[in-house]
Amino acid sequence: MKKIKRNIPTVNKLIKSYNILVKGIEQEANENEERAYGGIIRASKGLLVEGIARNLIRIAWQELNGNPKSLSLEKKTVKIPIKPDYINKIKSPEVKKFISKNIKDFFYVYKADVNVYINNKFKVAIECKTYTENAMIKRILVDFTLLKQVFPDVKCVLLQLESQLGGDYSKINKNIILGSKQTHTLMSYFDVDLNIITLLEGERKVDQPIHKKSFFKELKKESLLKTICVFKKLIAD
Repeated sequence: MKKIKRNIPTVNKLIKSYNILVKGIEQEANENEERAYGGIIRASKGLLVEGIARNLIRIAWQELNGNPKSLSLEKKTVKIPIKPDYINKIKSPEVKKFISKNIKDFFYVYKADVNVYINNKFKVAIECKTYTENAMIKRILVDFTLLKQVFPDVKCVLLQLESQLGGDYSKINKNIILGSKQTHTLMSYFDVDLNIITLLEGERKVDQPIHKKSFFKELKKESLLKTICVFKKLIAD
């Protein structure tokens, strides 16, 4: 019986796809008469980061000699149930009775951009952003905090094309990223070990979008290889 080969793109192919997509986003947005320009830009970049994340996870698992059948990136939803202690604190007996009677219907639905399952165990949750600022970090930390109520051992990752967090998150060639004062302060209030990975060098500037030819940023092989190393550690742990 022949061994089935998985079509996992190489790092060089990911860079080629990035170049084609980012350089072609603006033309597509200008020519599309059915959707708003900004919506197309955001959607295209968002799908790009998700695609990169999925393929880098596949490469990392392959380099670990993992069984392809053991890896799943299925986009599952997680139901986070209401906390019983909250119900006890409700002062209104009517509200308390209503919630208690319908307790199965009270949950928050969460779905990470990329879910990584190894042998059906939820190992890594990845939020994918074209860029992140600290106001967005708060939402990410809240979502991951809720997720860890159900899956306490899950590893949490923010994969972003560009950084707008301040500090040195955008200096991707450094061996040790120290982070930013605001981001570390926010993270100190949450019990989440957030792995922040930036793919493109240089802090994001609002008036210099990378899909514009004059502000295009190169996605470098070294950046992707560094990310693969991080993913290998997270999924092998």
